[in-house]
Amino acid sequence: MSLNIAVIYYSATGNVHRIAQAVAEGADKGGAEVRLRRVAELAPDSAIDANPAWRAHLDATTGVELAALDDLAWAHGVAFGTPTRFGNVSAQLKQFLDTTGGLWASGELADKTATGFTSAANDHGGNESTLLALYNTMHHWGAITVPPGYTDASVYPAGGNPYGTSHASQGGGPSPEVLAAARFQGLRLARITARIVGDGRN
Repeated sequence: MSLNIAVIYYSATGNVHRIAQAVAEGADKGGAEVRLRRVAELAPDSAIDANPAWRAHLDATTGVELAALDDLAWAHGVAFGTPTRFGNVSAQLKQFLDTTGGLWASGELADKTATGFTSAANDHGGNESTLLALYNTMHHWGAITVPPGYTDASVYPAGGNPYGTSHASQGGGPSPEVLAAARFQGLRLARITARIVGDGRN
């Protein structure tokens, strides 16, 4: 039996995208088949063009497939990534989550595993509250949240966020420590998901 993990994210200037790649790498190391998917951009061109890094990242990632509900139906476990927006989930990712009502109503999302990761401008910019807000949706689905907790030494040098990998972007892109924690989070998601789906992996 294959183990399917979807990594679904929104990234404006690339920080969450890089963390998503690392989470996907970890899940792959855990033996999963991985789909890396971005959600659609909702911001107007005027806002995007006002920030050269935003425009550059959007143009550079056109080759990353857009997330679809089929990706959720296919996945045994899902990792969601979002920048923090006033301590909350970005509108782009939230819009995608808000389209899942049909899958939820049919029970398709129950018992899937889920984890989250995020990035804010600074250490106290809302990373933890964003992840907690994201997990509210998972609770309604009946999904099983799989945060990293303090289950691996890589969590501590990455900032010690037990809710999910987080990054303070005022210092630049994700550090090697943050990416190591993200890889562990993806690996942990794959390992825990494998136990739940009962395919014999540990």
